[in-house]
Amino acid sequence: MLADFPAPWGDFLAELDTLLNEPVQLHCIGGFAVVVGFGLPRATNDLDYATLVPYNLINDLQQIAGEGSALAIKHRVRVQRPAVEAMPDDYAERLTELFPGRFKNLRLFIPDPYDLVLSKLSRNEERDRQDVEYLARTQHLDPAVLRERYKELIPNLIGPQNRHDATLEFWLEDYFAKPKG
Repeated sequence: MLADFPAPWGDFLAELDTLLNEPVQLHCIGGFAVVVGFGLPRATNDLDYATLVPYNLINDLQQIAGEGSALAIKHRVRVQRPAVEAMPDDYAERLTELFPGRFKNLRLFIPDPYDLVLSKLSRNEERDRQDVEYLARTQHLDPAVLRERYKELIPNLIGPQNRHDATLEFWLEDYFAKPKG
């Protein structure tokens, strides 16, 4: 994990924290989670989240910090809930908090690297593949663990399973260490 938030995220999140009227948890995914949680050296202008706790604040959060908000315009970054994302059912049991105690009302969590990789499966754009390759290499991910987690994820996936199977196999072949033996 990084020693601090890369600019402009620290200022954005500190200001967001002051604008929140009650405690909020964000389960961060996407490039933000890879950059801040695992040190990927690239910029990202959005903080995607899989879950907001309490969920009933989703509209308030979007008004405060989503696209087009004064905060987002000021800092040129934003929070957003992706339209489609899939996570294993029990991913929340493996979350890690970023900078615990840093903010009064805002708590940020990231999934473990396997769940984060799988959250990128459906979209599979070039940037997602770069994130997967980075996580596989730097976190020394075990292909067997990823396969097991994928089995848990299958019921949550949208679209043809054979497409997701093929994507997973491509990633395993190209980005993961070959098994020893």
